Amino acid sequence: MQSTSEPLARRLGLGDAVLIGLGSMIGAGVFAAFGPAAAAAGSGLLIGLVLAAAIAYCNAVASAQLAAVYPVSGGTYSYGRERLGEWFGFTAGWGFVVGKTASCAAMALTFASYAVPSGWLQRVIAVVAVLALAALNYRGITRTAQLTRILVLVSLLALAVLVVGIGVGGDATTSKLGLPSALWTGGPYGIAQSAGLLFFAIAGYARIATLGEEVRDPARTIPRAIPVALAITVVVYLVVGVAALAAAGPDLLASSPAPLATAVRAAGAEHLVVIVRIGGAVAALGALLSLIAGVGRTSLAMARNRDLPRWLSAVHPRFQVPHHAEIALAVVVSVAVAVVDLREVIGFSSFGVLIYYAIANASAFTQPVAERRWPRALNVIGCIGCLVLVATLPWQSVAAGIGMFAVGLVGRLIVLSRRTG
Repeated sequence: MQSTSEPLARRLGLGDAVLIGLGSMIGAGVFAAFGPAAAAAGSGLLIGLVLAAAIAYCNAVASAQLAAVYPVSGGTYSYGRERLGEWFGFTAGWGFVVGKTASCAAMALTFASYAVPSGWLQRVIAVVAVLALAALNYRGITRTAQLTRILVLVSLLALAVLVVGIGVGGDATTSKLGLPSALWTGGPYGIAQSAGLLFFAIAGYARIATLGEEVRDPARTIPRAIPVALAITVVVYLVVGVAALAAAGPDLLASSPAPLATAVRAAGAEHLVVIVRIGGAVAALGALLSLIAGVGRTSLAMARNRDLPRWLSAVHPRFQVPHHAEIALAVVVSVAVAVVDLREVIGFSSFGVLIYYAIANASAFTQPVAERRWPRALNVIGCIGCLVLVATLPWQSVAAGIGMFAVGLVGRLIVLSRRTG
């Protein structure tokens, strides 16, 4: 069967786009990110969440504005090439593909850790999850959207049960938040660092833009879908964050590898731990499903421009998906789950995605008045905000992120010199 690099089919409506965004954002991050955020800022993680949400809004409207004009696969990789030049586009695409490939492995391991208590079987289950969801994506974007609906609904129900259970458990109290003084225990740096870590959990709205080639009426649908999905996610995270802090307090959350499970135990609702496990497993599957779709589309766009091997640009003639890119991703992620440490991935992924969005804001800033839907000031705030959050990430994450970009940029320079030599 012949494979070509034809355009993808436009099969997604507004509801589908919003759900795919929610599946990306209401994922395993909500079950994991509150722990390191509490370690950085204590109860000030709530301020960090608001800060992350404000920067995310700037990034979201920049992405939406660009996607309305450039409704193609690739997200900021494509926008950066069009507005700023090939090197900026490559930098955005490389950061997204490498960072989110690591996130795929992290989400697969998160699913396995909730599905299986411990032991070597976790790695096997993680690989099975990757292969199963890659196979589903292979069958077409509508299958992805259908399963995402189910996973998002189950995740939201689990979080609702968790919040209600904490409220009626008997041991949760607002005094554990230590308001208002405890909000500032981490200081400005700690709050900014918590914002950078929480950004990992809410950055999935980019997935809507990367699917721009598969959305019906993208100029109208994408600018509506991205802010709606982000707003719903931020409200959910604020409610869950307040409930977790009221149940366990910042110190207990900071010391826990499973902060929401710790919160329900501390609230006197031990019986709800199984709900947390189910919710965490399902949310991780939802995030993994949307990540595979997003990374596959960005890889497709990069391969079309020979920034990745041309073999990855193939589009399946029947299912209309970048099947070579998704096969390659499934193989790489399956290997990565054998060596990835989930705790190290959050900061690394945040580094790559924050650079990605800094370039998105810079790209949107260059758009003429006729293409603008939001003021340029939001692009400036978004770009500066992304760079500030990058600077406050743990030094290990910054070092790994710089190394990752150095490999990509030097590698591209060598490839280009050989082509012209």
